[in-house]
Amino acid sequence: SSRTMSLLSQLEKINLDSVLGEADNARYVTSKILHLVQSQEKTRKEMTSKGSTGIEVILSTLEVKPFNLYSYGYIASSHFITGLCGGRRASVLVAKGGTQILLQLLLTASKDSPPNEELMVLLHTLLAKIGPKDKKIGMKARINGALNISLNLVKQNLQNHKLILPCLQVLRVYSTNSVNAVSLGKNGVVELMFKIIGPFTKKNTSLMKVALDTLAALLKSKSNARRAVDRGYVQVLLTIYVDWHRHDSRHRYMLIRKGVLQCIKSVTNIKLGRKAFIDANGMKILYNTSQECLAVRTLDPLVNTSSLIMRKCFPKNRLPLPTIKSAFHFQLPVIPASGPVAQLYNLPPDVDDVVDESDDNDDVETESELETENDDDKDQHFKNDDIETDINKLKPRHELGRPIEELKMYEQFFPELSENFQEYDLVSKEPKPFVPDANLSGPIVVPTAGEE
Repeated sequence: SSRTMSLLSQLEKINLDSVLGEADNARYVTSKILHLVQSQEKTRKEMTSKGSTGIEVILSTLEVKPFNLYSYGYIASSHFITGLCGGRRASVLVAKGGTQILLQLLLTASKDSPPNEELMVLLHTLLAKIGPKDKKIGMKARINGALNISLNLVKQNLQNHKLILPCLQVLRVYSTNSVNAVSLGKNGVVELMFKIIGPFTKKNTSLMKVALDTLAALLKSKSNARRAVDRGYVQVLLTIYVDWHRHDSRHRYMLIRKGVLQCIKSVTNIKLGRKAFIDANGMKILYNTSQECLAVRTLDPLVNTSSLIMRKCFPKNRLPLPTIKSAFHFQLPVIPASGPVAQLYNLPPDVDDVVDESDDNDDVETESELETENDDDKDQHFKNDDIETDINKLKPRHELGRPIEELKMYEQFFPELSENFQEYDLVSKEPKPFVPDANLSGPIVVPTAGEE
């Protein structure tokens, strides 16, 4: 009976007729619905309430093929974005099949040359908002053939920041799937990201932040990390981080600086990345910048991330450490003239005596994950090996300072510990068994010093 339900009923009839002449009516009705959704919270709740068919009607409108796509399709998309795409409402759209319809609409719109910019911005903005609510969006985009549409738009519109910002947001969502990250990496997405994030500039910082988040997700793929190392991008990331550290004196762009560190953290998950980080003097750079950040509490995330990277990349040595890399020196009582111990002590100070074989057998790419279609990247949950997680090992061990035999000499001073309570006869000085008096009641009062 409400105005909204009446408009939805009209739109449903237009969808069923599918007459080309009804395009103007569809545009008029959707614009009215859009106005109501933008101006009234009650209408938004009514559209997404349980039992309402509002979402189905709008989605069916987007699926109608005979109508001109640009006459009302992008108006319906605007209706989604402005009114029905926040929190729980995004989940409703996903549950109704909105992701599949929008991907198909994106694929259809991309076939026009050139594609409608306004429609592309709206579709990518909507996909970026509902993407985190759909765990299978990466797989759906790959199956529909929509994976490279956003990438091609970015390649062709590097100077159009209004368009590439929502495209990068969609790529960030796609990149959480490891198979998608590998596929995008083969099409040059890593090189493209470095064109966007460098050189240093404080213009379009929102675009910079999204690009860094996308790059950090892409570099969790080992093939993309190797590609970045081979092209010398580890040194580029360190240079960018130092530039932002020097110019951000008021600490307004902490998130961008953290985004650069996240990229370095992702690329150092592989052995080649750790070696490139050491060769680029990354240890000294992160140590010095962290020292300068210690005085500002708001920069603690930068210090923590830098510490994780340095701990992960620092050369590992066996004990005892005979080099100057350790503050402690454990001298063995007897050092044989030959053998592995003697070889260890004869190593020069800058040699890492623990061979890093962490990913020597990872030449096979993660495309094998396509069989399981597990959208959660297994590298996303990177665990720091330096952090002990075994509760039994973390519990302190209580050990006696002396053998138990030596402690028995103190038993006479603490008879209550031996649980052998006896009463001594004052005349014979002999112990007699303790027999409690059944007539006694109440607490036993022990006389203090000076009392009879």
